[in-house]
Amino acid sequence: MRDTYDVIVIGGGISGLSAAKLLTESGLNVVVLEAQNRVGGRTHTIRNKEVQYVDVGGAYVGPTQNRLLRMAKELGVQTYKVYLDGHLIQRAKGKSNKFYGAFPPAYNPLVILDYNNFMRTMDQWGSQIPADAPWKAPRAVDWDKMSMKEFIDKVCWTSAARRFAELFVNLVVTAETQQVSTLWFLWYVRICGGTTRIFSTDNGGQERKFVGGSGQISEKIMERLQDRVKLQRPVIRLDQSGENVIVETLNRETYQSKYVISAIPPVLSTKIHFNPDLPPIRNQLIHRLPMGSVIKCMMYYKEAFWRKMGFCGCMMIEEAETPIGFTLDDTKPDGSAPCIIGFILSRKASLMANLSKEERKRAICEYYAKVMGSEKALHPVHYEEKDWCKEQYSGGCYTAYFPPGIMTQFGSVIRQPVGKLYFAGTETATVWSGYMEGAIEAGERAAREIMCKMGLISEDQIWVPEPESTDVPALPITTTFLERNLPSTQGLLRFFGYTAFFTTAAVGILAFKKGCLTFKCKYFSN
Repeated sequence: MRDTYDVIVIGGGISGLSAAKLLTESGLNVVVLEAQNRVGGRTHTIRNKEVQYVDVGGAYVGPTQNRLLRMAKELGVQTYKVYLDGHLIQRAKGKSNKFYGAFPPAYNPLVILDYNNFMRTMDQWGSQIPADAPWKAPRAVDWDKMSMKEFIDKVCWTSAARRFAELFVNLVVTAETQQVSTLWFLWYVRICGGTTRIFSTDNGGQERKFVGGSGQISEKIMERLQDRVKLQRPVIRLDQSGENVIVETLNRETYQSKYVISAIPPVLSTKIHFNPDLPPIRNQLIHRLPMGSVIKCMMYYKEAFWRKMGFCGCMMIEEAETPIGFTLDDTKPDGSAPCIIGFILSRKASLMANLSKEERKRAICEYYAKVMGSEKALHPVHYEEKDWCKEQYSGGCYTAYFPPGIMTQFGSVIRQPVGKLYFAGTETATVWSGYMEGAIEAGERAAREIMCKMGLISEDQIWVPEPESTDVPALPITTTFLERNLPSTQGLLRFFGYTAFFTTAAVGILAFKKGCLTFKCKYFSN
């Protein structure tokens, strides 16, 4: 006779474990079924003597990610600031440019206007998109038809701004600009606090990391849940045809419960056989949400030579031949294990997957040497990497993305329960979707939906606002008068074009009236 649980949670990532933690603390009987031999999902902390510890998956936390900060504090996991002292480097067209701040420098005024207009337009359009229902935005259908490539071609006039815009999209969602819907991408940026918050290190999404690694969040929750977490239990069948839900795993174990939470990436639901079948729109949705592509690469050196050169370790590389698009310093807070972490993004992750680990390492070192102008980059003492495209039970990283046309047609069912089956996972979040913060929000929301269904809480307690962290307060993101009011490059050129036209016309009319110009018509002249 199998045990009957109140809730079965499918997926032992941060979202599923957050749901299980809240339900267990509320007195419910819960079991977590995790397919892999570890918890953490798309977070993964590797530990060895060369690296001490390193996050090869989700790693960063920053201001406004208050649920994650609250969870870490409760579990006794401390944070530290990512190293930012010194210049950042932008690499484009064979040249390395040093700069300070979140965004690369520009000396051409038209490029400055283009950068500003690109970021400003994303924030302005994004502000019109409801966080909990992007498909209800006033221009949802039009924006959903448009890819981010089309958006960039529409908004950016200079090649420099287009290169930066492409890197921005590649880095933020690990997908190509032509692959993602403008509606979805602008919603994604909006619920992460806007363009500056999502892209910045200082006062942004990449401000901090966890001492000891982000994997501790899941590991410490698992310790509290004890034997309620079952590893190496891939779910293959979910049957809602009876009074209780029956869940079967690949090793032929069966579990039954009153409710189930699915806390796995949407596409992994296709590995499960459902009885009765999923509703048509839900079934169509899970077949249309691909995962992003990324290889995280950690290059260790004898010393942090870039710091001595006046660099902070952050490089934005906007060249077609580079394997790495973006880097940060990943040295431990005490200065040990000097390291640069780099991201092989989207199409380049697919291309570089065809090389051996040693070939990838060599290609990365050669480019670092070129960008920083130092032979020391060619001589690492250790290398770690994680290709998330190979992960059977993740399917990719960081998150699932919506191609053009999918959000308005299918997106409204992303959080909609199917019978006794509820949905968590960072893709269902309404804040910081794609991040650990969104995973926790989604897990706790799904848990409260079930608690409400069981009569333990009221409906108005499902969506609970999170107080701001007192340890990591958010500074406001402000814009200057000029940033708000500068014309776009196209607008400025159009203004000069109109001005030149009307000036020439006025001079011509004046000259004609003064008799300085005469016109003859060859058809009517004598």
